[in-house]
Amino acid sequence: MKIFLLLLLFLCEAQSRATSRPNFVVLIADDLGIGDPGCYGNKTLRTPNLDGLAKGGVKLTQHLAASPLCTPSRASLMTGRYSIRSGLASRSRVGVFLFSASSGGLPSSEITFAKLLKTQGYATALIGKWHLGIHCHNKTDFCHHPLNHGFDYFHGLPVTNLRDCKPGHGSVFTSGIRLLVFIPLQVIAIALLTLAVLKWLGLCHVPPAVFFCLVFLAALILASLLCFLHYFRPLNCFLFRNYDITQQPMSYDNLTQRLTEDASQFIRRNAETPFLLVMSYLQVHTALFASKDFAGKSQHGIYGDAVEEMDWSVGQIVNVLEELNLANDTLIYFTSDQGAHVEEVNSRGEMHGGSNGIYKGGKANNWEGGIRVPGLLRWPGVLQAGLEIDEPTTNMDIFPTVVKLAGSPLPEDRIIDGRDLMPLLLGKHQRSEHEFLFHYCNFYLNAVRWHPPNSTSIWKAFFFTPNFSPEGANGCFHTHVCLCYGHFVTHHHPPLLFDLSKDPRERNPVSPTTEPRFQEILETMQRAVDRHTQTVQRVPNQLSLWNLLWKPWLQMCCSSFFHLSCQCDQEKQDGRVSH
Repeated sequence: MKIFLLLLLFLCEAQSRATSRPNFVVLIADDLGIGDPGCYGNKTLRTPNLDGLAKGGVKLTQHLAASPLCTPSRASLMTGRYSIRSGLASRSRVGVFLFSASSGGLPSSEITFAKLLKTQGYATALIGKWHLGIHCHNKTDFCHHPLNHGFDYFHGLPVTNLRDCKPGHGSVFTSGIRLLVFIPLQVIAIALLTLAVLKWLGLCHVPPAVFFCLVFLAALILASLLCFLHYFRPLNCFLFRNYDITQQPMSYDNLTQRLTEDASQFIRRNAETPFLLVMSYLQVHTALFASKDFAGKSQHGIYGDAVEEMDWSVGQIVNVLEELNLANDTLIYFTSDQGAHVEEVNSRGEMHGGSNGIYKGGKANNWEGGIRVPGLLRWPGVLQAGLEIDEPTTNMDIFPTVVKLAGSPLPEDRIIDGRDLMPLLLGKHQRSEHEFLFHYCNFYLNAVRWHPPNSTSIWKAFFFTPNFSPEGANGCFHTHVCLCYGHFVTHHHPPLLFDLSKDPRERNPVSPTTEPRFQEILETMQRAVDRHTQTVQRVPNQLSLWNLLWKPWLQMCCSSFFHLSCQCDQEKQDGRVSH
């Protein structure tokens, strides 16, 4: 009887606490695979703080990114909507922003959970990576900036961490440079040699102006390449504090430690008021980095060092909450924006991508390895410690979850694709509210997932799949990421169908021979697709070629851009960097 009364008391307390307004800490890793944390089965990477979140809270084992790429996935997380609804779904080869002076981004008309929490009196901060645009028309409008999307404070990288940001770590533009520079230079060289031989043999008259023009064109192409390689880093890899550039180019020295300290200070400043902290890590996207306290300490090279430093950062934030007696009043959510980037191999053949565990594929494709990500939630006294939930959930669900807990109504003028997680987390519901989930490869509907009522099956139908290269590989190594159209994919008629409850590795598609309800299942899923596509309205393409291109009038520079220096370190001057 006493045990029953204690359990009833706990449930009543949890219900009471769940109806109060908690603080929120949203932790987002970049390119972390579901096979990387110890709590998801890794035996050699040390992630005690992530493991602690799992032990002290809820672990979601079928948590899904709404997109397998950074920009669209983050847009979905922030808005609770498929990224195609906000125009952040590319129809071309490039599916993310690469330049700080691009004009696309998360439209001002979109509503983030930060906007709604701000109306409820929450202090809001984003620290780390944004990757959802900055400007629209001029470099003072900041139309896509975090401060225009509900955040009171921003300190971090407006675009993304790239190999090009760290000298000596290669370039993500290698294939583009080969296409736009090396091949034209080879053509020009062959043309020059051919014309010179023909002139020497007296077979044709070639005016000197022709040779001059070809040489000038070659020099112009080469000069453009040198300028691009020299200026890309300072013009795109810099840190903001609110609207001001504080470090250009960005320094990796103690970067995670600096951002973690800033996150801790934000919590301390707002300990007496409800707050939302979004800590968006640059790790473990390449270029990989780790401070001297972690460099060379893991069993998995620089990648493992970066994972373990990020885990340390999670622990620091948890420690601050506990120190200030805020842990029991704070919902912590940890996830990754998509699966590990399996094609990340440096010039020396070293793997710089993580592990997606047993799952096929990775970043940029909708095999489970690209979209099944860690999902950890901790709220002591409210969420049951050590609980595992194996129901389909998505990073879009964090939007309605935090908005409802903060006491704000959900927007009624738009479709919200996410579902409130609390009934599932509290045990009020045993099944996910997502009967169907739709997996986009950029603009293109790639697959659909169906969890039928009163069934343990989880069906997943692919309309097309990426062509892995080389043949037999687990990724698209020839293009660095898998692409979504043309000869890069294989279309399936009928769709390729898997039962993930029996085949989570997606190795054995079912057929009419092995599944008597094959046709019925596909017809049900197709009807769901038809209903869904009818809700998708045409919106401006934020990732069009025009919006992706670098625009000099949008370029921010902490010194005069015409001096072509763009170098400053206000963080160091302010004593914020420790060496």
